[in-house]
Amino acid sequence: MPKINVYLPDDLAGAVRDAGVPVSAICQRALEQAVRRISAIRQTVLGDLDPEQLANRLPHFTARTVTVLSLATERARTTGASTVTSADLLHGMIAEGGNLALQILGAMEIDPASITVPDGAEPGSDGPGLRFSAAAANAVELAATEATGLGHNYVGCEHLLIGLAAEPDGLGGRALRDVGADARATRRAVAAATAGYAHLRASTPAPEVLTAVRAELAPLIKRIEALEVSRA
Repeated sequence: MPKINVYLPDDLAGAVRDAGVPVSAICQRALEQAVRRISAIRQTVLGDLDPEQLANRLPHFTARTVTVLSLATERARTTGASTVTSADLLHGMIAEGGNLALQILGAMEIDPASITVPDGAEPGSDGPGLRFSAAAANAVELAATEATGLGHNYVGCEHLLIGLAAEPDGLGGRALRDVGADARATRRAVAAATAGYAHLRASTPAPEVLTAVRAELAPLIKRIEALEVSRA
């Protein structure tokens, strides 16, 4: 059986040894899940899919993320494009209007309405039918990878925001970086937001959670930035 080395930070490696965690079995399971997600993304033909079919193809994606993908697909179809680009994904995220990614941009002092979503083509993925461009597919794959890295069992719009910001070649990522939403800053903001949301959800009645997140998110990110500066 082929062997793949996994490198861990010293503190985590020590904790794993102390706990006797079965690293090989856990890594195999995590990799199997990641491969299934990425294979599903690459094989998805978007042209004739309705939102319900898309949700079935990508079961770990949240309803809002599926809506974003559907809006992106509709934009590409309406313009007669041959691929759904990363710009289409960014447009879908903004058009959806209520997702956590937009709240995070606001906390980063970036008004989503101020982002200029460019038009233009991107090189396509292999295969017939309307599919993601190479850059869009990479962004969606990165979103799934970021979700796994953050320990989340779902792929939300906040993960897609990181994926778009981190994808180096697409129009969507370029538009985000132009307004200051680079991969590092976006990842830090998402980590702060999701950690804060989990804490508030445990301590706040459900109807008040979103309002509380909005109030708590910006100062939380500022505290994290101050900690990073003090460590530099």
